[in-house]
Amino acid sequence: MEDSAETLARAIGERVKQERKGRGWTLDQLAELAGVSRRMLVNVEQGGVNPSIGTLLRISDALGVGLPALVEPPAHRAAKITRAGEGAVLWTGPSGGRGVLVAGTESPDVVELWDWTLAPGERHGSEAHSSGTRELLHVQEGKLTVEVEGEDYELADGDALTFRSDVPHSYANPGSSTSRFTLTVFEPGVGAGHRTEAPNA
Repeated sequence: MEDSAETLARAIGERVKQERKGRGWTLDQLAELAGVSRRMLVNVEQGGVNPSIGTLLRISDALGVGLPALVEPPAHRAAKITRAGEGAVLWTGPSGGRGVLVAGTESPDVVELWDWTLAPGERHGSEAHSSGTRELLHVQEGKLTVEVEGEDYELADGDALTFRSDVPHSYANPGSSTSRFTLTVFEPGVGAGHRTEAPNA
């Protein structure tokens, strides 16, 4: 598990550096656009840190490529299979929960497909995504509480929820058994505002 996390961190770092250099941007320019520190960006590019999903989203949005482009090799065919166990584990909870990005499309209209498990008592908080982002969530097993802008939505096996995720939101397991849910994230117009231009140095 640790080896795969290190391999993923290195792969993400290489892709971030490749995308940044392809645009002729300095570390400082990308850090400013993404709203992350230069030190964090250096650590990400060196593969020395497993950044949060929020940090990866800020970097991928700034590059205009969408999160899937940072964690998956480029697709050159009409279809791409992700085999069981091959998804990118981008979040690990303190009790063993996991957020796995199993598939995604390319920008500008990015769609991400996630497989989430939360152990009893675990919670994952998310900052607001870019404007217009929406999520569709389907509970496969267990109980789930989704909080969107301070309002709680209690879900159980088979329940589904659609919500705006360009506001703060979170997922929590209030039950005594594991919660598993599928999550689809739609992020329109990724990179539309800064596809080629760098910020002022």
